[in-house]
Amino acid sequence: MSTTDATWRNLLDSNVAIYGFTAWRDTRLVGITHVVLHPNTWDTTECCYLEDLYVNESVRGQGVGRALIEQVYDFARQQNCNRVYWTTQEGNTTARNLYDTIATQTDMVQYRKNL
Repeated sequence: MSTTDATWRNLLDSNVAIYGFTAWRDTRLVGITHVVLHPNTWDTTECCYLEDLYVNESVRGQGVGRALIEQVYDFARQQNCNRVYWTTQEGNTTARNLYDTIATQTDMVQYRKNL
C-alpha cells in the first residue's frame, strides 16, 4: 500500500487519531492540513501535532494558512488537547512570519534517525 493510500485510509477511519481539514474558495480547494492526536508523558491530556499544512501558492498571504491553523486550534480545544505543535524548515520564512504571530517558537531542536 502506498503512503497516500494509507493516509487516506487513516483519515477516513474513525478509530485512527489522524484528522484532516480543508480550506475552499468558492468550489476550489486551496488548502489542507492534517493533524495527529497522541498521548504524552508531560500531561494527562493528548497533544495535537499539526503534521501537514499546505496552501495553494495562488492564495498565500490571504489568510488561508491562518484560518486552517485556527481551525486546528478549535478542534484541539474540542478534543481537550493540552497543546498544538508543529515543526517547519528553518528557511521557510514566509510561513514562519505567520507562525510567529499565532504561536510561540520553542527552544527545542529536533533530531531524527530515519529507519
